[in-house]
Amino acid sequence: MRRMAAICVACALWLTPFLVEAAAPGIPALTVQSSGATQSYSLSLQILALMTAITLLPAALLMMTGFTRIVIVLALLRQALGAGQAPPNQVLVGLSLFLTLFVMSPVIDRINDDAVQPYMKGAIDATAALERGVAPLKQFMLEQTRESDIATFVRISGGSGYATPQDVPLKILAPAFATSELKSAFQIGFLIFIPFVIIDLVVASVLMSMGMMMLSPVLISLPFKIMLFVLVDGWALVMGTLAASFYR
Repeated sequence: MRRMAAICVACALWLTPFLVEAAAPGIPALTVQSSGATQSYSLSLQILALMTAITLLPAALLMMTGFTRIVIVLALLRQALGAGQAPPNQVLVGLSLFLTLFVMSPVIDRINDDAVQPYMKGAIDATAALERGVAPLKQFMLEQTRESDIATFVRISGGSGYATPQDVPLKILAPAFATSELKSAFQIGFLIFIPFVIIDLVVASVLMSMGMMMLSPVLISLPFKIMLFVLVDGWALVMGTLAASFYR
């Protein structure tokens, strides 16, 4: 316990110069305007708000980007191949994150140009930066969301509808977007499954005709499915199709 206390004190003393430097006047203050009143928050509250936002990043990644569609399609592709855990989950999630970054890069650039950079320069306050930053994200989500899904969640929430798509709030748009992404992912997964199912049926029919009913068709069809997938450059084809599906 004494060693742990000494280590904690040493770490605190080591971090003190960095905390003092972080509190330098160069960091813009967080200013919020409400009902004509302006209030600035200290650096500690800014750090607290930042840490809270970081905890919400996984939910935002799943609900407001194309990550959901991409990772589900890749998981269905692995299941269609029948190769067990190859590729492993870490590889699928890594590919999904990189492809999500490529797909969302135009939206991220617009948010950076319209909201982040003006706020860092002190040209706009936090409220205006939030409004500008949400606009490109809402536009992306609206382009990928079906009207029927939006109508479903409007009905669930007890609302009466909105005049324009831009008037739909995020509490309605986010679950509708996630539902549309699930539908799109399973539609693409269905198309991916078809050639592999055909190979399984052909192999099973051949084995039945040869009287080899005790031999598992999956064991025989797996090399043929892998060979077919490699010959058509399947991974590049799936990645390109997934990326193109967001900007059709």
